[in-house]
Amino acid sequence: MAFDGAGQDKQMLRALRQDLAAAIALAAVAIPSQMATAHLAGFPPSAGLAAFVAGSAGFALFGTNRLLVVCADSTIAPIFAAELAGLSQAAGTGYFELASSFALITGTILICIGVFRLGWLADIVSIPVIAGFLAGIAAHIIVSQLPYLLGIALPDHGLLQSLLWIGGHFKETNPASLALGLGVLAAIAFLELVSPRIPGALAGIIAAAGAAYWFSLERIGVALLGASAGGTLQLRLPLEPAARIVSAIPLAIAVAAVIVVQTAATLRTFNPREGAPPSLGRDFAAVGAGNLLAGVLGAFAVNASPPLTETVTASGGRSKFTLVAAALLLLALSYFGAKLMAFVPLPAIAAVLVFIAIRILRLQTIAAIFRSSFGEFLLVIATFAAIVALPVGAGVGTGIVLSLLHGIWSMTRARLITFEKVPGTSIWWPPGPGLRGETLEGVLVVAFQAPLTFLNAYEFQAGVRRAITQSSVPPLRLIVIEASSIAEIDYTAAQVLLQAVRECAQHNIDIAIARLESLRAQEAFERFGIIGAVPRDHVFRSVDEAIKALAKKDE
Repeated sequence: MAFDGAGQDKQMLRALRQDLAAAIALAAVAIPSQMATAHLAGFPPSAGLAAFVAGSAGFALFGTNRLLVVCADSTIAPIFAAELAGLSQAAGTGYFELASSFALITGTILICIGVFRLGWLADIVSIPVIAGFLAGIAAHIIVSQLPYLLGIALPDHGLLQSLLWIGGHFKETNPASLALGLGVLAAIAFLELVSPRIPGALAGIIAAAGAAYWFSLERIGVALLGASAGGTLQLRLPLEPAARIVSAIPLAIAVAAVIVVQTAATLRTFNPREGAPPSLGRDFAAVGAGNLLAGVLGAFAVNASPPLTETVTASGGRSKFTLVAAALLLLALSYFGAKLMAFVPLPAIAAVLVFIAIRILRLQTIAAIFRSSFGEFLLVIATFAAIVALPVGAGVGTGIVLSLLHGIWSMTRARLITFEKVPGTSIWWPPGPGLRGETLEGVLVVAFQAPLTFLNAYEFQAGVRRAITQSSVPPLRLIVIEASSIAEIDYTAAQVLLQAVRECAQHNIDIAIARLESLRAQEAFERFGIIGAVPRDHVFRSVDEAIKALAKKDE
């Protein structure tokens, strides 16, 4: 027993060392990205570190995935930053306080999504819409950071106006700022190419800060973070007027939708419980808890981070201790590293953000969509255009609406098809190239390869009528509906199907249903009275069984 105990102790110690090593690797990658994202959100870098601490602590306490990193995220920062800045200016009050209150609202929405099991919301946004959305966010990040790279001032404009303004003032570029920013960007890209495990962004930030200190780059116009870089965490409950909170709710819903989609994708990609689906509901609520803690720590909304979660996985992190240890390292930096952060040049921060934006772009996905589905590629372009041309929050809402409309349109495209018998078998299959099927006199086998709803019910009815009219095997005595793809049926579709049964009865045509496999559809057929209008003995487990029972009976 003593040997077993010693072996377990060694195993635990080895796991602890592995988690600690992963925590150091995570902190090395997180420090520059959190500082940069805080800058993108209009906060001092210390708020980004606070956001990491809050997100990690909240998720470690309540989440089920031991690898997921919740922190300041460059995907959502551009969405809320500009909108909240406008709200705070209109009200003449503090932006930081409003952003912290916004984190509380967002967290509450996420907790409600988790508690009420609304995880299916993660599936309402299609991949083309996500690709277009991320491309638009990347464009916002890059354009917002160009002035810092160039060392020029930029008035508060929208994306397109900012591009025009930058073009008109490009000659005012500070060569030192541009050289420093491009140097950091090149260093990050090179080290990433050498090995993704090398914290290239941290190395670039440290090198740039050292150069700024030793060569007094501020004297030649290179902007530094300065005294505002540091700060300490303060527990406080931001209290905002009810009118401002209500006005921020639509934006919070849009941001929560983005968080849900990105969190679900990250949970499914990095799921340590092999063979078991991720606990989306509980983990959404845990991300919500991270947002609540971020709000009371004076930070801003947080999100699941795919790249940082990938860092934990690649570094061999095995437990939540990795997140806790990394959070403690960033917490120590926020307290004791303010003087160091003050020397970080803004062009270096901009270079980190530009690199993040380039990683956000899913160029391979967009190219694959273009090659395989031009119609959905137009969906990518439309979403990108909405994010670029509209306020970011409105662009996100537009993307969600486009995704839903595309889903509805896809549902309405379902058509009734006829099946043919594969020669020498009992299998009935849709006709296609290379398949010369057989038909039986007086028998028509049809299928509708989609759930039957009000969106496509009348197309189903028209398809049945066309099939009867165009049937090449008159006189028609039997129609078999192969129903394996009918996963659901609503009231409107049920009434249309009942009407089709009555019309067939008037023409002395029997209706049979085969392979009604969906339990929901079976229950709906009973509830709506379809089983009854179609006799129970006309419901079969296969098309062949139906034909053998009813076609011979009619003979």
